[in-house]
Amino acid sequence: MNNITKRHIIKIPKDISLYYCTTNHIIIFTNSVTQKALRLKTQLVIDKDKKLIKITREPFFNMSNNKKRNLKALQTTQVVLIKQMLLEISSFFCKKLNLIGVGFRASTLKILDFDLLHLKLGYSHSIYFKTPKNLKIFCLKANKLFIIGNSYQFVTQIASLIRSCKVPEPYKGKGILYATEKITLKEGKKV
Repeated sequence: MNNITKRHIIKIPKDISLYYCTTNHIIIFTNSVTQKALRLKTQLVIDKDKKLIKITREPFFNMSNNKKRNLKALQTTQVVLIKQMLLEISSFFCKKLNLIGVGFRASTLKILDFDLLHLKLGYSHSIYFKTPKNLKIFCLKANKLFIIGNSYQFVTQIASLIRSCKVPEPYKGKGILYATEKITLKEGKKV
């Protein structure tokens, strides 16, 4: 227990409730809308009065000496994963994509029970992208996409999948770009 420092202590917000299963080593965070679960590899100390979680270096099972060397890194990884879960439960994440190029357009369609993203990216065919149920994709203009969800990893993964349909090329800069992305253009051939 002496390896708990200030950075290994997490304060739980008031609107989030915590459930901890000691037999399966699972921690569950819930609020009024969603819930998230995480399987733990090191032991926790929970202070219910102050709403604090302290992550220790003590494993749940016996480990070899080689794996015991990695316990410090494992402890810090557990802290980061729990903080990420608390952030995902309490807020939404948004990624903005810009379509740069002549005739590049995006629109959303609803066919039967599926939400589709219709992309025209200068190819001879249109591209249809099926949007997952737990994400929302908006097209406020024909060349701007907004992807909104409550999981940071999932939102960025879907944004990179959409971006991979037309990666920006380095000579003219045409393609799908993140809103914060800057492309340094290469110089063409000199005659």
